[in-house]
Amino acid sequence: MGKRLLAGVISDFHPTLEGYGAICDALRHAADALAVDIETRWLPTGLLCGEAAEDLLGCDALWCGPWGPYQNTEAALGAIRFARERGLPFMGTCAGFQHAAIEYARSVLGLLDAEHAESNPAAVVPLIAPLASPLIDRTAAVVLDPASRAARIYRRTTIAESYRCSFGLNPEYLSPLHRAGLRVTGVDQMGAATVVECPMHPFFVATLFMPERASRPSAPHPLILEYVRAAVARSATN
Repeated sequence: MGKRLLAGVISDFHPTLEGYGAICDALRHAADALAVDIETRWLPTGLLCGEAAEDLLGCDALWCGPWGPYQNTEAALGAIRFARERGLPFMGTCAGFQHAAIEYARSVLGLLDAEHAESNPAAVVPLIAPLASPLIDRTAAVVLDPASRAARIYRRTTIAESYRCSFGLNPEYLSPLHRAGLRVTGVDQMGAATVVECPMHPFFVATLFMPERASRPSAPHPLILEYVRAAVARSATN
């Protein structure tokens, strides 16, 4: 194995939640399949300021985790923007998907009041709103855009993935985000956004579902495998 990759996971530590181990395991499955070494570094949002910026600079990839609301939302959004603007491979799952959409709405669309309705039920721009049908510990179908990066990675256009969320992208803002470059490339059977990506970015994919739950040592999840492959490519140029 060559250089060790560093994947920074943006979130706040909740030791009772199963998701932390799932992300570490999923990254290791993908790294083993690619014969590379990977280290996972937790980046609590409460510490993502000042000197902690050095943590972002040292990462080969960033993953925004599924455990919102975050202690410091602005820090999480800043880290997502860092990855998006600097071409750093980025994965967002569940709350990471939600905050990737908020960051893009604020930074690119200029919707500075875009917020998460869970954190602020009275938000002027409730970009993230309650789902019509909460997806708590459920597996549901996703339909992918045939021309998307996600469809190329999965090699099919209909998939099924595991969710644990009650909030998603407000349908009112789906089209403006899509037109502005945060492409909605996966939807559920009701047409609600479940996958977004930036096509011009080396790897910027966020999912409302949690692909890390489906990864296995003998079968790394395809999205995570491609995410680690993008980190390898970035590391090789630095």
